[in-house]
Amino acid sequence: MAQISLTFPDGNARDYAMGVTAADVAMSISKSLSKKAISATVDGQHWDLAWPINSDATIAIHTMADEEQANELIRHDLAHVMARAVQEIWPETKVTIGPVIKDGWYYDFDRSEPFTPEDLGVIEKKMKEIINKREPVRTEVWDRDVAIKYYTDNDEPYKVELINSIPGDEPLRMYWHGDWQDLCRGPHLQHTGQVPSDAFKLMSIAGAYWRGDSNRPMLQRIYGVAFTGKEKLRAHLTMLEEAAKRDHRKLGREMDLFHFEEVAPGSVFWHQHGWRLFQTLISYMRRRQEVAGYEEVNSPDIMDRGLWETSGHWQNYRENMFQAETQDDREYALKPMNCPGHMLIYNQGIKSYRDLPVKLAEFGKVHRYEPSGALHGLLRVRSFTQDDAHIYCTPEQLTEECLKVNDLILSIYRDFGFEDVHVKLSTRPENRIGSDESWDKSENALRTALDQAGMTYAIFEGEGAFYGPKLEYVLRDAIGRDWQCGTLQVDFNLPERFKTTYIAASGERLAPVMLHRALFGSLERFTGILIEQYAGKLPFWLAPRQVVVASITSEADDYVAEVVETLRASGISAEADIRNEKINYKVREHSVSKVPVILAVGAREIEERTVSVRRLGQKQTSVDTLDNVAATLRAEATPPDLR
Repeated sequence: MAQISLTFPDGNARDYAMGVTAADVAMSISKSLSKKAISATVDGQHWDLAWPINSDATIAIHTMADEEQANELIRHDLAHVMARAVQEIWPETKVTIGPVIKDGWYYDFDRSEPFTPEDLGVIEKKMKEIINKREPVRTEVWDRDVAIKYYTDNDEPYKVELINSIPGDEPLRMYWHGDWQDLCRGPHLQHTGQVPSDAFKLMSIAGAYWRGDSNRPMLQRIYGVAFTGKEKLRAHLTMLEEAAKRDHRKLGREMDLFHFEEVAPGSVFWHQHGWRLFQTLISYMRRRQEVAGYEEVNSPDIMDRGLWETSGHWQNYRENMFQAETQDDREYALKPMNCPGHMLIYNQGIKSYRDLPVKLAEFGKVHRYEPSGALHGLLRVRSFTQDDAHIYCTPEQLTEECLKVNDLILSIYRDFGFEDVHVKLSTRPENRIGSDESWDKSENALRTALDQAGMTYAIFEGEGAFYGPKLEYVLRDAIGRDWQCGTLQVDFNLPERFKTTYIAASGERLAPVMLHRALFGSLERFTGILIEQYAGKLPFWLAPRQVVVASITSEADDYVAEVVETLRASGISAEADIRNEKINYKVREHSVSKVPVILAVGAREIEERTVSVRRLGQKQTSVDTLDNVAATLRAEATPPDLR
């Protein structure tokens, strides 16, 4: 029998008969490994223990201790177990697809009666019964015609459609969980009992069109989460509870910051308090950029198709662009990015190498089409403001400028309380412009800058923009969630496409290197992240409503006005509340609105020229002179870059 060679992670290799399975390999190493094995990685692919291996390969055997692989298998098996449970309870239900997603899975069903929240408990109970049967999971490979006949005979039209949409004529893999079967690539666990029965939970029900097409049937989607153990599940559910409390949409209503309307889906209606917060962020960033040598510009919101063809957006990004045609038959697009406008600004006048780097910054409103189902408050919108900038530099300045951006972005995140920052390097995508040589230079420049800064980073192959590789800065918030915010991209391509040049020391006209840079990224999204990071209790300098001065009795109204005037003169946002309401009612209302400081004044405070100070989240109040309180709050109101 023909032999193949399998190489293990430690570099050792062994010969096996062609067609050996990963289960056989695990048994050849030890019985204990064989019992613990759940899957393998073969030549970089996640591999079922039952699949044959027919050529030389690298191999690693996985156990439940390998969290990434274990979670994938557990969640994938649970999708099948859930579908089996649903069909056992309601046999008339048609099944469609059930992929693994972050933290869990979902499965879409076609059923005439809608599922109810109470049904989730019934399904969970049936799933645990199936798991406890510890039935074997088998895999078979079928010819297409056999698979189509099977699903046709069993009245599963969605499976027939899926098979017909799979390109090629290769056989199809089927998985059996006990006596229930599904079309699936795999891999899977070896029996249902390997799924932890106490580490999953069904979470919600939603509608979903078949294959995302609004012209196709509306299906019912059930979501679940699962982990390798009940403690991890409990931690995840606790995090979700905390996330619900911090939801920026809920807090946005309570704090009267913004709202959305169907007349402008994915676009924000800012209220006065939210707009003050938004402008505070812009003012902070404007100061930081001026110190760093950026010059602020502004470019048009709508520009001719020809510009977007020159930039490559029309060919590579058009499906994300809002387009318009005028009566004179000219085609336009709302700008999805600021860079082409900045190219035209840079191209005005002749630049020398002595002028470089040129740093053009803009708080530019951009517009990108997002499917309506993907919109999510401030975090996923169609119209947003970027703190965008483009740096034009010589090749010799490239690494230094990348380092400066890296230092600036980390410093800014620290000012907002984000110390845990991860960096992703996304390399050339398949759909791109420019030569391999220019991409080599771009990717090497970013790697060099990160290495010189001593940064650790992850590489994401093929996820760069179509015009250049990029760094993505990912913030970890107070409850452990990750948010991608700032970006830095190196671009040799757009300057060439726009014939952008500078005069070198030699007298030649050369194309500068272009850096695309955003620090907050989307200001709308960063605002939402900040609200959730602080659960609405923003640092005093950021809070859109800093102080409310509330009267205890109507006799204090004039003193309230004096306190407000004194605070405003100190640069503090202060407002009066002299309504004929009890002070406890006022304190409660303003606390829900997350006002950081409430100053209460009555007859005693008037006589002593003091104020009673209540801080958000603190039950105790203190009494101090108006001058002392004004001085303290003035210091707290100073942004971190001005301290």
